[in-house]
Amino acid sequence: MGLFSFLTGGRGEETPAAPTAPAENPTASAVADVGDWQVEALTAPLPPDPTVPVAERDPALTAAMQGAIIEEIKTVYDPEIPVDIYELGLIYDIAVDAQKRVYVTMTLTSPACPSAQQLPSEVRYKIKALPEVTDAFVEVVWEPPWDKDRMSEVARLQLGFM
Repeated sequence: MGLFSFLTGGRGEETPAAPTAPAENPTASAVADVGDWQVEALTAPLPPDPTVPVAERDPALTAAMQGAIIEEIKTVYDPEIPVDIYELGLIYDIAVDAQKRVYVTMTLTSPACPSAQQLPSEVRYKIKALPEVTDAFVEVVWEPPWDKDRMSEVARLQLGFM
């Protein structure tokens, strides 16, 4: 008796599966076997990578929107350090294109940062909440590596480094 025989309706006797010919299109045969389930999202081609900037930076929009974007970023704190990520020097670049999509390049204090997924997601969410922003993309980079010299004077004072 197989451990999962109840899934095939067996009651203690295993029956070997009948050999099947390889399907010409494995996706089509998998879709045919799922009954009424909607599986188009599982079999559809992946969309283009949204982290790759599509358009060029618009210097006028970048300058006009940067203050509001920075204010939103300053509400994001590293959970282990009582300083916002902008003052910590984790934000490397902010760019806005003609469609008012915001591209942020940032880093983390270390590649092993326990907040590696939370911080970029929070930055994106908060920037997208701005009414003038149509979309936001955050890219985490490791070059140049972050060090204490990237912190602002405000951060150094708050952490007692001055």
